[in-house]
Amino acid sequence: MRLSRRGLILGGSALLAGCSSAASTTNLQLAGAAPASLPVVPVPAATPQPVSVAKARGPIIDPHGVVRKDLMERAHAALDTHGHKISKRDRMYLVDFQKFSGEDRLYEVDLEGGWVTAYRTSHGRGSDPAHSGFAQRFSNQMDSHMSSIGAYATAGANWGSQQGPNVLLDGLEYSNSRARERAIIIHGADYADPAFLAREGKLGRSYGCFSVSHADLVPLRERMGEGRLLFAMT
Repeated sequence: MRLSRRGLILGGSALLAGCSSAASTTNLQLAGAAPASLPVVPVPAATPQPVSVAKARGPIIDPHGVVRKDLMERAHAALDTHGHKISKRDRMYLVDFQKFSGEDRLYEVDLEGGWVTAYRTSHGRGSDPAHSGFAQRFSNQMDSHMSSIGAYATAGANWGSQQGPNVLLDGLEYSNSRARERAIIIHGADYADPAFLAREGKLGRSYGCFSVSHADLVPLRERMGEGRLLFAMT
């Protein structure tokens, strides 16, 4: 079959018209269509860092349980009760008169770091007339030679003609209000030294003072200072 030149031209024109129409249609569709949106990848929210209860509330005090719980609790209560007299809250000092005199029973509690340092201390001869090593009676009376319990405020380093270097104490409660009058202090004594303990099996007795070894008095006198709590109980 032979096609005329006119037929070829017309057929070719139709094909070109068809391609042009298809291209035009495609272009119009692309121009009128909304641009393809990229997939939205969710950004994970920043995970809040957990804050420990200990960090929020401060350090854990005495994490190893060196001090018996009720003594620690009573001492904290005394800090609140006598806050106007206790100006420094970085450290406090506790005495556990339930314990034997040959044991560590005077504690320095670091309220900022949580650690506890333990020392030995004597009790009054009137509190232990049989010299059993256990304090059994307590008094605030003059010449009783007994230890006194309750809250004290440290009143600074001092020097006495009889005891030498010491730390003064002010009693804050009815049970120890005459501490300054009775000269109840913290001082070093031979009967509180390790050699005496090794020989006798217990510490000697004071006239009511918190006697410690001469070696222990050095850091205690420096660190107790003025305006810190000392709390003693049975």
